[in-house]
Amino acid sequence: MPVRIAVVGDYQSDAVAHRALPEALKLSAVALGVQVVPEWIATDKVGSLDGFAGIWVAPGSPYASLDGALAAIRFARESGTAFFGTCGGFQHAVIEYARNVLGMADADHTETNPTAATPVIARLTCSLVEKTGAVKLVAGTKVRAAYGVAEADEGYHCNYGVNPAFETLFAEPSKLRVSARDAAGEVRAVELAGHPFFVGTLFQPERSGLRGEVHPLITEFVKASHRVIGEPAA
Repeated sequence: MPVRIAVVGDYQSDAVAHRALPEALKLSAVALGVQVVPEWIATDKVGSLDGFAGIWVAPGSPYASLDGALAAIRFARESGTAFFGTCGGFQHAVIEYARNVLGMADADHTETNPTAATPVIARLTCSLVEKTGAVKLVAGTKVRAAYGVAEADEGYHCNYGVNPAFETLFAEPSKLRVSARDAAGEVRAVELAGHPFFVGTLFQPERSGLRGEVHPLITEFVKASHRVIGEPAA
């Protein structure tokens, strides 16, 4: 049975990540011997996501609909549907958790709300647009297990990330945990403890698809999505 993946984002043909994402999914699907069917859903068209085995909130913020992106993330978190959020998807996963789990109703993104009272996502000190850097993978996390190594090089295309002033979001008893940091110690990936697969990365692993490379995190996302339809992948 095909694995239906909802790719939530506002598709732009000139966005490298948007062109790469379907290719990256295809490479992982072939490696696992499964069939994946990605379906783009614009953020202002998000409705029922029942029937999708996985949800990937793609890069491309500011989104046409902040509420649509957050609704997709919340559905994945609450339903146990496999979730992957990259770049903007990562940023909004942090916002969704802060608002709906931690009770921080005014948690926001300074790209769309520069005067946010609770700016959990803020402009990075140094731009990461078209930059590559090492990420240190936290032991005991799904992310580290997927890579099978302690460190990896990843590429970015972003100017915003987790505001260091709000890193306490990831302290106990929060279930949203840091799973990767850069060389300076800043948050570069998170995952949700107790969820089958709920991972967000500030970097863009989908770009591996344009290089013809199978990415371990994307493969784990596809594998987790495949389990949803009751057919464990290889």
